[in-house]
Amino acid sequence: MIRVLIADDETLMRAGIRLILEHAEDIEVVAEAGDGREAAAACRAQDVDVALVDIQMPVRDGIAAAEDIARISPRTCVVMLTAFGEEASVTRALRAGASGFLLKDTGPAELIRAVRLAAQGEPVLAPRITRQLLERHVESGRSTEAAVRRTDELTPAERDVLRLLGTGLSNAEIAEQLYLSAGTVKAHISRILTRTGCANRVQAAVLAHDAGLTPR
Repeated sequence: MIRVLIADDETLMRAGIRLILEHAEDIEVVAEAGDGREAAAACRAQDVDVALVDIQMPVRDGIAAAEDIARISPRTCVVMLTAFGEEASVTRALRAGASGFLLKDTGPAELIRAVRLAAQGEPVLAPRITRQLLERHVESGRSTEAAVRRTDELTPAERDVLRLLGTGLSNAEIAEQLYLSAGTVKAHISRILTRTGCANRVQAAVLAHDAGLTPR
């Protein structure tokens, strides 16, 4: 069973997420929290595989909670719940150790799928969030020549993976498009991050855009 924590200060939101996840036979909601401090305490008190954490919460917000959970329970994958338009918070949450992001209007099937992906160690990033971050980055200007130089040493296969990563696809979706195994895609992404100096897949997505690998 995938053990899940739901952290959101809105009772109805927590209840709705719980109701959706209870339809999945392999997912169990083991705790709920109304603020960031409670979320960290829940992860300290019991094993949690995936923590669904709202970015905007009282006492300690979701970003502070992500930092606390990463310290208290490194094995827990923190997936941030965010509203469209909070790209600055998403960037901060990435640095805090969050491993995924979902928009609050995500459909039931996608929510269940995202929890399963997170539990498997797969990154979860809603394509709309990726596009929003890219659009914000484009507005601030691009250094295309520098980006091209950073991708020069990538193999053709790695460039293909980076191109699809830049559109916001998950590892499984990239694997399906390129007829590769999920493990091979994960290995490619690891090498891409190392060779390009990117800290995470969002930075890699921005790089793919700057280097002209993704449609503008």
